Amino acid sequence: MTLQNKVILITGGTGSFGQKFIEIALQEHSPKVIRIFSRGELLQQETRQKFNDDPRLRFFIGDVRDRERVYRAMNGVDIVVHAAALKQVSTCEYNPLEAVKTNIDGVANVIDAAIDNGVEKVMAISTDKAVQPVNLYGATKLAAEKLFIQSNVYTGWRKTRFSCVRYGNVVGSRGSVVPLFLKQKENGTITITDERMTRFWITLEHGVRFVIDCIGRMHGGEVFIPKIPSMKITELADVIAPKAERKITGIRPGEKVNEILITEEEARHVREFDDFFVIEPEIPFGRDGNFNDGNTVLEGFTYTSDNNNRWLTKAELTKMLGIY
Repeated sequence: MTLQNKVILITGGTGSFGQKFIEIALQEHSPKVIRIFSRGELLQQETRQKFNDDPRLRFFIGDVRDRERVYRAMNGVDIVVHAAALKQVSTCEYNPLEAVKTNIDGVANVIDAAIDNGVEKVMAISTDKAVQPVNLYGATKLAAEKLFIQSNVYTGWRKTRFSCVRYGNVVGSRGSVVPLFLKQKENGTITITDERMTRFWITLEHGVRFVIDCIGRMHGGEVFIPKIPSMKITELADVIAPKAERKITGIRPGEKVNEILITEEEARHVREFDDFFVIEPEIPFGRDGNFNDGNTVLEGFTYTSDNNNRWLTKAELTKMLGIY
């Protein structure tokens, strides 16, 4: 098993992804230790209580901006899952240098600490916002992706390998439109920025399981992308608040009508499988292992939320929302 008897460090471990990752890892994968690295004392205490003081959990107060603390937390670690980031688009726009310090400088600290501590595998959590970014958050995540992938050139004879997972909106996660719509439903009016809007959707559990699977698959330098369904924002509103009035507010700064997970340029290096894609590194890094068993995609292929061949039905979304 990928995580069995491993010492795992998860940055941003008290967030939505981190909580679900801890739950699934403890229940199904028998890790030796999970180190939870995050800034919030209260959230760490709540996480400790949630998992009944499981002796396999360790709690490190720290910020990925703090190079020395990242080094200390990573000592003796086998696998790193990097989920820490400033993620709110508007917050990053209003605090641009803070976004850079966490989402780019913090990544550099994680990379250096992983190499110098002999970590085996580092998997970074990315986002569709990193693809052809139109806001600062997306730009910092694009830079983070490039740093993780290209840092495989630094490892040389060392065993450390870096890869990324990139996916779309997580149903019910903090800051997503679902909690907003649920709250607005109480007032009887839902705000929609643009009725043409489409989005990719994935459940938190699917995202975590996909990340764990990809840690097992990775050779170093890949970007893994799950095949996930799309849905129109108007259909999402129909499911959550069918009787509510709709107010069209116009596209916000830094917002797209449709999301992109694979560009035409990236498609030249894509391998397709039944339930996921792999963007292989343009530079092979001299590594053994590849994904030749996958299929190449057609010239000009893109993977966007409006050209998706898998659409989420209202019944499926209702079931997904029942999870949270």
